[in-house]
Amino acid sequence: MIEVHDLSKRFPDLQQGEIVALDGVRFTVDPGEVFGLLGPNGAGKTTCLRILSTILTPTSGTARIDGRDIVDDPDGVRARIGFLSGSTGLYDRMTARETVEYFGRLYGLDEDRLSASIDRIFTTLSMNEFADTLNSRLSTGMRQKVSIARALVHDPPVLIFDEPTTGLDVLVARAVLDTVATLRDEGKCIIYSTHIMREAERLCDRLAIIHRGRILAAGSQRDLLEASEQSDLEEHFFDLVSQFETHEKQHASTKSGPDSEAGP
Repeated sequence: MIEVHDLSKRFPDLQQGEIVALDGVRFTVDPGEVFGLLGPNGAGKTTCLRILSTILTPTSGTARIDGRDIVDDPDGVRARIGFLSGSTGLYDRMTARETVEYFGRLYGLDEDRLSASIDRIFTTLSMNEFADTLNSRLSTGMRQKVSIARALVHDPPVLIFDEPTTGLDVLVARAVLDTVATLRDEGKCIIYSTHIMREAERLCDRLAIIHRGRILAAGSQRDLLEASEQSDLEEHFFDLVSQFETHEKQHASTKSGPDSEAGP
């Protein structure tokens, strides 16, 4: 359902010349699976998901979403995905219902299908009590529910979650995680970005540990722990990042050493 092959993204920088945000990333995600991108802030998770969502174009590499190429058929990709981040980005002068209706119409849903979809989602997410309240008057948790409803209204087969629990209290964050688990059970193909270990451990069937734009390891949690001989995912994560940083420092030292300098 999601196929990513050697995806790379570089940004020009006046001081450094070039910033490598993604470097040869590859993975696949199947229907009914939550695939996690686990990494610290700045690891490249958001860049990867923005490329898959057609917000950014890759410097090199390819990706397909439900058979549609992200570069050649961006409209086809957008029709098949729902995107959710930690930033709600809601128009304050619209109500919760108006917001979801607006996006449903953008996706081309007819009125009957749109009405049925909103009724189902608002009931599932317990949104009916604030359905006709302006977004400006909603709490952070309520606004995130509106964002979830907006992402689900057209019933996409693929869902992309970019750190969706950022800034939420523990109860609302738990509700978001429960929603993701339910969507997986419904057969959705889900990619889930997070830097929170317990979220990855609870939700992800498989995951990739990403750091500085590179995938350091990927597989099921069991496979990762068996390969590393670590007792838990957090220890494996820190071990991989530490090894990577040590290797990069050694590589930089070698390049800048005496043998690399020109002679007199």
